[in-house]
Amino acid sequence: MNTSGVYKRQLEVAKQDFPDVVERGEVVISESGIPVKLRLTLVDASVVDCFYSPSGKYSYHWDRRAINGSVYRHDNAPHARWQHVRTFPKHFHNGSEDAKDVQESTISDDPIMAIREFLSFVRNRLAAMGRNRVSERREGEQ
Repeated sequence: MNTSGVYKRQLEVAKQDFPDVVERGEVVISESGIPVKLRLTLVDASVVDCFYSPSGKYSYHWDRRAINGSVYRHDNAPHARWQHVRTFPKHFHNGSEDAKDVQESTISDDPIMAIREFLSFVRNRLAAMGRNRVSERREGEQ
């Protein structure tokens, strides 16, 4: 599947399987018409950016810096400073870019499975904070 096909399929999965978390999404296209990334806007106004290349490079980045300063990202950029991580070059930024928050990443190398795994993580974090549509419905029912 080419990059455009991957992003379109990831967007379908996000909308169909995670409507309680994903408000909207779009495939971001460069001026030259090349798909650059998938951007998902979440119910708490934070964003998830997904980058995938046919060479196997990827990044699943949940940016909450404008909300509470946090960043969550699975990626496989082979930065030398993460060589100590057992799953190198795969690694996970768990809340920040600080070295103390970088840990092993077990996210799938398959981009469709990976978006499901990452959005499941996002769903669980938002539910714990009471910030997804499921938790909002439960609060309204009480």
